[in-house]
Amino acid sequence: MSSPPADGPDFESYRDSLGIDAPDDPDHAALADDLRRACEGEVRFDEYSQILYATDGSIYEARPAGVVFPTDGADVQAAVEVAADRGAPVLPRGAGSSLAGQTVGPGCVVLDLSRHMDAVLDVNPDARRATVQPGVVQDDLDVVLEEYGLKFAPDPASSNRATVGGGIGNNSTGAHSVRYGITDAYVEEVEAVLADGSRIRAREIELDGAAWDDIVAGDDREARLYRTVRAIVEENEDEIEERYPNLKRSVSGYNIHECVYVNESGNKCVNLSKLFVGAEGTLGVVTEATLSLVSKPDDTALALYCFSDLLSAMEAVPVALDYDPSAVELMDDEVFRLARESAEYAEYADPIPDDAAAALMLEFDSEVHDDLADAVAETNAEFVHAGAAFDVLEAYDDDAQAKLWKLRKAAIPLLMSMEGDPKPYPFIEDASVPPEELAEYVQGFEGVLEAHDTSAAYFAHAGSGTLHVRPVLNLKEAAGVEKMQSIAEDVTSLVLDHRGSFSGEHGDGLARTQFNPKLYGPELWSAFKRLKTAFDPDWRMNPGKVVFRDAPDDVGPTDSDRGVGTDMRENLRYGPTYSSLEPATAQDFSAEGGFSHLVELCNGCGTCRQTDSEVMCPSYRGMNDEMATTRGRANMLRAAISGELPPDEIHSERFQKEVLDLCLGCKGCQSDCPTGVDLAKLKAEVKHRYHEEEGAGLRERLFADVDRLARVGSKLAPVSNWLADLPGAGVVAEKTLGIARERDFPSFANQSFESWFAARGGPRISASEAADRVLLVPDTYTNYVYPATGRAAVQVLEAAGVRVEVPDADPSGRPAYSEGFLDVARERAASNVETLAPRVRDGWSVVYPEPSDAAMVQDEYRDLLSESPEADLLAENAYGVCEYLDLTRRDDAVDFDAPDARLAYHGHCNQKALGTADHAAAVLARAGYEVAALDSGCCGMAGSFGYHAEHYDLSQSIGAILRDRISEADADEVVAPGASCRSQLESERPTHPVEKLAAALPHR
Repeated sequence: MSSPPADGPDFESYRDSLGIDAPDDPDHAALADDLRRACEGEVRFDEYSQILYATDGSIYEARPAGVVFPTDGADVQAAVEVAADRGAPVLPRGAGSSLAGQTVGPGCVVLDLSRHMDAVLDVNPDARRATVQPGVVQDDLDVVLEEYGLKFAPDPASSNRATVGGGIGNNSTGAHSVRYGITDAYVEEVEAVLADGSRIRAREIELDGAAWDDIVAGDDREARLYRTVRAIVEENEDEIEERYPNLKRSVSGYNIHECVYVNESGNKCVNLSKLFVGAEGTLGVVTEATLSLVSKPDDTALALYCFSDLLSAMEAVPVALDYDPSAVELMDDEVFRLARESAEYAEYADPIPDDAAAALMLEFDSEVHDDLADAVAETNAEFVHAGAAFDVLEAYDDDAQAKLWKLRKAAIPLLMSMEGDPKPYPFIEDASVPPEELAEYVQGFEGVLEAHDTSAAYFAHAGSGTLHVRPVLNLKEAAGVEKMQSIAEDVTSLVLDHRGSFSGEHGDGLARTQFNPKLYGPELWSAFKRLKTAFDPDWRMNPGKVVFRDAPDDVGPTDSDRGVGTDMRENLRYGPTYSSLEPATAQDFSAEGGFSHLVELCNGCGTCRQTDSEVMCPSYRGMNDEMATTRGRANMLRAAISGELPPDEIHSERFQKEVLDLCLGCKGCQSDCPTGVDLAKLKAEVKHRYHEEEGAGLRERLFADVDRLARVGSKLAPVSNWLADLPGAGVVAEKTLGIARERDFPSFANQSFESWFAARGGPRISASEAADRVLLVPDTYTNYVYPATGRAAVQVLEAAGVRVEVPDADPSGRPAYSEGFLDVARERAASNVETLAPRVRDGWSVVYPEPSDAAMVQDEYRDLLSESPEADLLAENAYGVCEYLDLTRRDDAVDFDAPDARLAYHGHCNQKALGTADHAAAVLARAGYEVAALDSGCCGMAGSFGYHAEHYDLSQSIGAILRDRISEADADEVVAPGASCRSQLESERPTHPVEKLAAALPHR
C-alpha cells in the first residue's frame, strides 16, 4: 500500500497560493466562524465543498452546510459542541463509499474523519486486538497486521478505500462472512462523542457487577444511557426474539439484539459499542475503536461450479455450506456476458463455458481443511459427478485465484457502465434470506421484476443468503422513480415472507430507513426511537437514517421538516427534475454516449481514493483531498452541466484552477475507474472551451508549442543552455511564466536526432533485406534534448533486421492536447495521418520512443478525427518502441548479451491506461536482464504539470511515492520510457528501456 505522504501539500494551501477566494455559504457563515474558532482542523463551508460532499456511492444527493476535517477526538468533540449550540445536524463520514445514502444529509456539518484520524494506534498480537482511529483504510490496517499473521475479518469489496469507521457505521462485511460473520462481532470497545459533545467509552460491562453499579449510580448522560438500554432490551425480549432474523447478515435497524449477551465466562453483560455498530452515525461519532482480529490462512483454493440455470445454482447453496467453505459467491450469465464484451475483463471470463447460466464460487482455506485438493474433490463429487453442475474450474495458486476473484468483483463496474440513462441502481441490492430459501426467494424476485417490466443481474454472497440484485431503471423519469418505490415495497414483503433482512450488508441510509417500521413492527420501532432519543435528544446526529420521527407524540420537528428524505424517492441525484446540458464538443464523445453521459458515469464508489492502485489517482495519492479525486472532479463537472452551479462557472478561473488543474491527465481513470470516467478527456475538452472563451496565458501557449521552442533551443545550443544556467534564471522564469524555480531547464543537444539520422545517410538496411519496415517518429525530448534514445531505438531495430526511416512528420500534438488546445492538436493529428497513413497502407509500422506520443496516436487521434478511417488505420499500426519489439518479436533475431544487472522498470501511466505498459519489461527480460516491474503510478511530472510553480509540491509528493517503490525494488538501475518520468527521477539517473537493449547488443 502507498498511503498519501504525511508531508504532502494540502488543498487549502494550494488554493491560498493561487489567491482564489472561496467564500462561505452566507446561510452558514456564522456556524463556519464558530467552528474555525473551536477546531484545529480545517473548516470549509464554500459552495464547491458542499458539492463535493453532497453525494456518496449511492443514488442520493443533498448539500451539507459544510465540512470539518478533525485532527483528533478533541477536535470532533469541539465540532459537535459547536453544532449543538447552533442546532446544526452532524454527519460523520469516511471514504463516502456507502451505497444507501448514509453519508448524505442536507444542511449537515460533515465530519470527514478520513483525512487526519487514520492511525493504527496499537496492535496486541497476543490478545488479537488492534486499536484504531476511524479514518484508517481497512487494507492499510491489514498491511500493518500482516506481519503478525492477523487480519480484520470483515472484507467488503471496497476495502482498499473504505475506512474502518465507515465499516463500523454500516456494520459491513464481505465475501467471507460465511466463515467470519460481520463487523459487530469484532468491535469490542469504542470511544465516541455524543450529540452534546460529551464522550463515552463503550465496552463490555457485567450487568449488576461493580462497574455497572459505579456507572448507574450517577445521573449523568452515561448513567441514563445504560439504564435506558437495559430497559429497552429487557422490555422487548419477546419482540427481539420474534422480529430479528436469524441470519449471519442482518444490518437494518439498531443492534439491540446484540448489545446484551452472556460472555465467554458465563456472565450477562451489556456492551454499548455494539449499538454504535450499524448505527450509521445516528447515536454519536466514533473516534476510536478496539477490534478483535483473526489469523490469516496460509493457503486457499477456489472451485467455480457452472450451472445450466440460476435456480439450480441457488438450490446448491445450502448443500455447499455443508462442506465448510469460507466463501460461497454467485455470478450469473449477465455478468459473464458483460465481461466478455469488456476489453478489461474479457480474459477473466474466457474460461467460463458459454452455456453457463450461473456459477457458484467456493473458497476453502487451510485453517479449516488439512488438504485443499481433497476439499475440492469432495464438492466435485457432490455437484459435478452427481450432475447438479456441468463443469468446474479449480484454482490453487494465487494468480489463478486472483483472476476468478477479479471476475466476481467486476460485476458492479460492469453493470454500472451500461450505456444510456437506465441503470442498475442499488436500493434493494443486499436483501438477505436464509440460504436454504434462496431458490424460492429468487423465484419470487423474478416475479417482482416481471411484474414491473424490468430485469436485473444476480451476483454476490449466496452463502450468506445475500444477493446483490440491481433492477434496471431510469430514475430521470417520474415513472422510473415510482417503479423503484413499488419494487422496494414488494421486495420488503417478499423478504418478510422468508424471515429475512432488507439489508444484509450496506445498511439503511436514505434508501431503506423508511421500511424499518414495516420490517420490525410497532413495538421495536418505538424502541428504536426511544434509543435514538436517549443518545441524541434533539435528533441531530445524521438525521433520517435508521429511524425517523413519524408520529405526533415524537418530540421536536419531524425529519421531513429538516429536509431529510425519509422517503426513498427524495433527494435523488438523478430524479425527474434533473437535466444536463450536452455541449458541442471538439472531440468525439459518441462512444461514451456524449459528454454529459461520460460525466454522469461516475457513481461515487470512490475507487479513485484507493492507494494501492498502480494508476489511479495520482493527485489524490499526493494530496489526500476529495477535490483531487476523479470522483470530486466529476461531481464538480456534473454540477456545472446540470445547473447546480451558475452557467459560466465552468469557465471561471476558480473552476479551472481548483477543479481541473489538479488532474495530471495521466489517463489512469480511463482504465482504473470501474465505469471508465475519462477525466483526462473531459479536462482537455473543458480547457479547450475555456481558452476559446477566456483566452490562454503565455505559459500554456509555450508548453502547447514546446516543439518549436525546443527546435530553437537546439539550434542555439550551447548558448541557449548557458542562458538557462545563469544565476537567477529560475526566479525570473517563475515570476514571468509561473515555471517552478526548483526545476532545471532541459539542456538542448546541438545536433537533433533527425539531423543525426540524416547525417548517417538514412536507413542502413535495404528494402529487400528488411524483415519489417518501421517509421520511427521522435518526440520533442528525443529529437532536441536527448537524441541517445532515438539512436538506441535505431540500433535495436536494425539489429533485429528492421528497416528504419525517420519521416518528415509533425509533433504528435500531445502537449497541445494536454494544455487544452484541441484545434492545434487536431491540425497536427490530421497532418500526421495524411503523412503516415499512406505509408502504413504500404506495409510500414509507426513506432514512437515516447509512450505518451504512442498513446496519443492510438487513442486521442480517434477522438479528434472521428470521421477518418485513416486515423483508425494509423492508430492500429502505431506502437511504442518496446511494444513493437514485444508484439513482433523482432528482438528474437538478436542474440542479446545483457550485463548482469537488476533493473527497476517504471511504466508510463498512459501505457498502463491502455494496457501496453508490460511490453518493455518483457523485452528487457528476454534480453537477459533481471527486471523488477514497479507497482507504480504516475511519476508526478506529467508533461508540463510538474513545471508549474503552483503544482511543484504536489508533483514532488507524487514523485516521492514512486521513489519509495524504487527503493523497495533494490535495483542496480532505473529504466523508464517516459521523458517526463526520467526528468522527475533525474537524481536516479534513469534511462529509456531501449537504451538498455542497445547496451546488450553483441559487438556493440
